Amino acid sequence: MARLLLAIIMLIQLAAALAIGWGVLHWWPQGGPWGAALLALAFVAIVRLAINLNNFAMAARAASVTPEEHRLDWRGALRLFYTEFRASMLTTSWHMLRPNRNLHLATGVPVLLVHGYGCNSGYWVHLSARLKQAGISHMALDLEPVAGSIDDYAERIHEALARLCKAAGSPRAIIVAHSMGGLASRAYLRRHGADKVAKVITLGTPHHGTALANFGPGVNAGQMRLGSPWLAALAASETPETRALFVSLWSHHDNIIAPQDSSFLPGARNIAFGGIGHVALGADKRVLSAVLNEIASVSNEFNCAQ
Repeated sequence: MARLLLAIIMLIQLAAALAIGWGVLHWWPQGGPWGAALLALAFVAIVRLAINLNNFAMAARAASVTPEEHRLDWRGALRLFYTEFRASMLTTSWHMLRPNRNLHLATGVPVLLVHGYGCNSGYWVHLSARLKQAGISHMALDLEPVAGSIDDYAERIHEALARLCKAAGSPRAIIVAHSMGGLASRAYLRRHGADKVAKVITLGTPHHGTALANFGPGVNAGQMRLGSPWLAALAASETPETRALFVSLWSHHDNIIAPQDSSFLPGARNIAFGGIGHVALGADKRVLSAVLNEIASVSNEFNCAQ
């Protein structure tokens, strides 16, 4: 469904670009077809750029305090915006149009990849490549319906874990989840327990909600609002043993999770980064290396049967 919605949005953008190009060619014929095409594409890019800028602006209004060691100068700020804009454009214009739910069997503790809000399995193209290179069994899933309750995603995770563990011959698996996917993983543990889970690694998950969820459609967006009853009930259901399964990786410059320290999960192992945007977390080399290190640290008792 996310792929279909994205394809519709892409078609709307294409139609807008064609209309603008036709208008430019009509009113400025001396520019020629190439000039019209370039101006049309520039208009679409500027709109996408404005959306990203607005995300950063809204996140800044609800931002948590950035520690001194993670504060950015103007060069760092430009790098942050460029890498996030690039990651967002590639993810929504290409990777999500090519979702990949294929099961990759190799060795090691199997890994289940769980995407975030409004996304699909295509988000994991970078981490999947690293897992293949490391010879680690893994698969990704698509959370449907796109605007449904996070509680319903728990069953998707339950089914995917059963399939992955059976195929890999392993009693347990590691979950790596981005954004809302981390909340879906917590909802899974609340409903089904931790028998099949060796570790949960979350990337930019709004464990305590995000101010930007106020502007998102869907039941799931409502559940991710700051201080929502759903988040409170989820936290109240968890034991110290459950929290100890978690590693939360997050950025002090996340442009979707605000306040950014909402990704700090008490009782978990928390690793904070700086200079990385929300979508870019799944492509950043530092974050991917940290994820692989956490996967490698899992005890040998959870290794796949040979």
